[in-house]
Amino acid sequence: MYTQMMDTQGAEKAKAVTTLEEQELMRRFDARIDDGGFIEAKDWMPEHYRKTLVRQISQHAHSEIVGMLPEGNWVTRAPTLKRKAILLAKIQDEGGHGLYLYAAAETLGTSRDQMIDALHAGRAKYSSIFNYPTLSWADVGVIGWLVDGAAIMNQVPLCRCSYAPYARAMIRICREESFHQRQGYDALLVMMRDGTDAQRAMVQDAVNRWWWPSLMMFGPPDGESVHSAQSMRWGIKRISNDDLRQKFIDATAQQAGVLGVTLPDPHLKWNEERGHYDFGPIDWDEFWRVVGGDGPCNRERLAERVKAWEEGEWVREAALAHARKQSMKEAA
Repeated sequence: MYTQMMDTQGAEKAKAVTTLEEQELMRRFDARIDDGGFIEAKDWMPEHYRKTLVRQISQHAHSEIVGMLPEGNWVTRAPTLKRKAILLAKIQDEGGHGLYLYAAAETLGTSRDQMIDALHAGRAKYSSIFNYPTLSWADVGVIGWLVDGAAIMNQVPLCRCSYAPYARAMIRICREESFHQRQGYDALLVMMRDGTDAQRAMVQDAVNRWWWPSLMMFGPPDGESVHSAQSMRWGIKRISNDDLRQKFIDATAQQAGVLGVTLPDPHLKWNEERGHYDFGPIDWDEFWRVVGGDGPCNRERLAERVKAWEEGEWVREAALAHARKQSMKEAA
């Protein structure tokens, strides 16, 4: 009985020491965040910080990979060889973005196989915007202009994310996303200025369908966002959902005027007093329905990803076999 008491006292003392050590580590972590510093992969970090990053970065990576599907559907039907080459380059970029992001997430102690398994099993999410269909060639241009434009607005602040591997990956991604936005806008401008009445109507129809889902890309309102406050406290996010959404609307409303399209919001109006555009209510019921798996293309998109993964198994096995062979040669 005495021995048991000694063991208990020893355990409590060890726990107290550990707690003090963790408190000091947490103090240093908070101080670095408050100073605007960066956290590297080998630095100590709170477990919740790590899990938040794994969730966000893996979701971002999944979005890049799933985002290849709506546009890949139009490669063989692009109107000119130039547009085909541009679209192929864009899709290739998105695959590369997924690669950078999966690699960044792996520095947090999770494997790529674990992340992909979570996606295929429905435990992990990707951006709800990719659960909408691309019905015409104009949709490809609108995705470049609105969807990639919203992505840039979201992602530029991530270049200053407190987790350094994520921030470094975002620098190249944002440069390439800027190209994606410009090529989309250019494709629409050609259709609106040089196209037929039917082509101009096609562009307007695509804008009508993609405008509101693009605004949803910034996430729910700040008051309803579960993770935003803590992510901003940690420097993972730098600007709130609502502020990013407002910046996007302010920029896009002016671009729409140059393009010659009407944004489908009767409440959209410049507010001189606020110095911003006022806009109408967003259908958040639709947003949560699509996030929950009941969008127009949720099942189709996930099924295509699982199919591609399964059919590509022989390629992964061949690459691993080659790597093992090369390793054996080098060892010999």
